[in-house]
Amino acid sequence: MKIRKVIALLGVLGRSDVSSFSPSKLSSVHGARKTLRPLASTVEVDPPVTAAPAEQETTVAAVPKFAQRWRKRTKQLATLGPASSTFEMIETLFLAGADIFRLNFSHGSQEQKKELLTMIREVEEKYSHPIAVLGDLQGPKLRVGEFSNPNGEMLEKGQTFRLDLDEAQGDNTRVMLPHPEIIEASEIDHVLLVDDGKVKLTVIGKGDKYLDCRVDVPGKISNRKGVNTPDSVLDISPLTPKDRSDLEYMVSIGVDWVALSFVQQPSDIEEINALIDEHLEEDQFRPAVMAKIEKPSCFDGTNLENIVDLCEGIMVARGDLGVECAPEDVPLLQKRIIDTCRESGKPVVVATQMLESMIESPTPTRAEASDVATAIYDGADAIMLSAESAAGKFPEESVAMQQRIINRVEGDPHYRSYLDQLSMTKKNTAADAITTAARQIAQTTKAKAIVCFTLQGSTVLRASQERPTVPVLAITPFKETARQLAMSWGVYPDLPRSGSFGFNADEEDFFNYENPAAEGHHNDDDLDVVLKNACRAALRKGLVNDPNDLLVVTAGLPFGTPGAANIVRVLPAAGPQCWDGLCRID
Repeated sequence: MKIRKVIALLGVLGRSDVSSFSPSKLSSVHGARKTLRPLASTVEVDPPVTAAPAEQETTVAAVPKFAQRWRKRTKQLATLGPASSTFEMIETLFLAGADIFRLNFSHGSQEQKKELLTMIREVEEKYSHPIAVLGDLQGPKLRVGEFSNPNGEMLEKGQTFRLDLDEAQGDNTRVMLPHPEIIEASEIDHVLLVDDGKVKLTVIGKGDKYLDCRVDVPGKISNRKGVNTPDSVLDISPLTPKDRSDLEYMVSIGVDWVALSFVQQPSDIEEINALIDEHLEEDQFRPAVMAKIEKPSCFDGTNLENIVDLCEGIMVARGDLGVECAPEDVPLLQKRIIDTCRESGKPVVVATQMLESMIESPTPTRAEASDVATAIYDGADAIMLSAESAAGKFPEESVAMQQRIINRVEGDPHYRSYLDQLSMTKKNTAADAITTAARQIAQTTKAKAIVCFTLQGSTVLRASQERPTVPVLAITPFKETARQLAMSWGVYPDLPRSGSFGFNADEEDFFNYENPAAEGHHNDDDLDVVLKNACRAALRKGLVNDPNDLLVVTAGLPFGTPGAANIVRVLPAAGPQCWDGLCRID
């Protein structure tokens, strides 16, 4: 056994096919093994290597050009559309900061969405970094019928206006409302909002097939304008026939997240979960469900908490929510939703009109910049762009502006104090104790990152819930898990290559998500291999650039046990075989 001084990380970690972010290749050195017995939850600390002589190179490698891209905590979700439908633009938005791309199934064909998904996967492969894809279902669209006057009718304040099931064209006194469920659910004094609230009607009379309404806010009403029902819970499925077709297509092409519109109550989440299970093929990875909170009924009783429990993520859809709720209530509801999600460890996205003016302008208004900052201060996992990136004139500038605001807020000392105000409920489990300890150890040792080995992402979500002061590097054998984790605050997954944590698995076992198999024995040799891979991944992301940089690693032994986080280990970026400035090699 030879002992050599470590003068750089490159010679220690071993050769690896790193992405284009890594400026050099790593030379191969086989390291000696250190015994680790996984009989109980343990904490092991490997001291960092000492500094190399001044005349020798001490950095690991040049920091990757886009290192800052991996250091922000709040994620960015960009909607794709006519302004961003080419490979070049998708790549540009990714490099500008986008972590997740949204495919809006309200517009365009299913085939167009598959083409976009293919280009996203090409960008993912090029930069060796998981990118999440969210498919957004349109949901029911409640609209009035048509008028005999193609220009519509002007309604006066105080007049009576009838909504009925008569298919005849409307006039100044009535129009068809082709939704009997609205007539059935509406009661006296219930409010109906037409055209995003531009016209406000109050129900003053009701029959089997009609509603008589008083015009409280006058305005013009024309063909096919939308209707909102803030006071009523409608006996209607959130999934239209179009949505059911789109959902089946989403599952078939492999989107990572499915966003459900028009959620009114927890049973809506149960309905879409059942449909997804019907469409899944054997051994197919299950997409995560994101509920869009846009109806006041979501806040009745314990509905919000139950909805959060039943799905994997939440979107604060402030468009319809802002129509059906008082404007002054929306900021408070936004904070309530974010806090509820954080307490449950579920990612939450704030969406709609974040940088609306950048559809036409290269810079946002100061109020919009403040709005984005507020969502970040509130602790949101991600912030979303809609028309700004899908159809605007400045999609790249919009994404870059969001990242600039993120970096500015996350550099503010007040940001950390705001995040720490919400206390997390701890479970009495070894995994929770390990995760909490990793956050504290990283802060005490000034580590560069927390590395979590995970199968289905539960350990990583728990780490993200703690809102640590350093990035969370997620290492998983499954690409699908890595992509879903891209939605979570502070998490940057590594793109798996072999279907295992760092050693070869039989191809037929690659997709056995419940019990992934790997060659070799679950011994200390396996642990050193995966720890080396952790160091390589941190290097590729630019999270470390010196042999002395520390990583805090959590894992579960034996490997392949979901949720079994039972060890935490501190190791230098030079690798698991280095102690006290020396590295043992064969």
